[in-house]
Amino acid sequence: MIDREQVHKVAHLARLALTPQEEEQFTGQLNDILGYFEQLSELNTDTVVPTTRAIDVSNVTRPDQLQVCDARELILESAPDREATGQGDFFKVPKILNAD
Repeated sequence: MIDREQVHKVAHLARLALTPQEEEQFTGQLNDILGYFEQLSELNTDTVVPTTRAIDVSNVTRPDQLQVCDARELILESAPDREATGQGDFFKVPKILNAD
């Protein structure tokens, strides 16, 4: 099982400032969690199919459809900077790639 010194070391590595009371609390909680995993490891799972979730979940999505935006000017007004070209107004963003 885990002792308080191991919790202190992991907290230090994770850059967490824990009080001695929190270290003691987390030591108990982590030991409870590990004890639960030990209980689970006693189960025979040879016939259980591996899954990523306990219940079936399906993603509800819609197909992308091109739509005309009626609020284009309103959206462009909220931009920190914009650039007008012969093809219309666009958001102006900082250059992130060099020419090299």
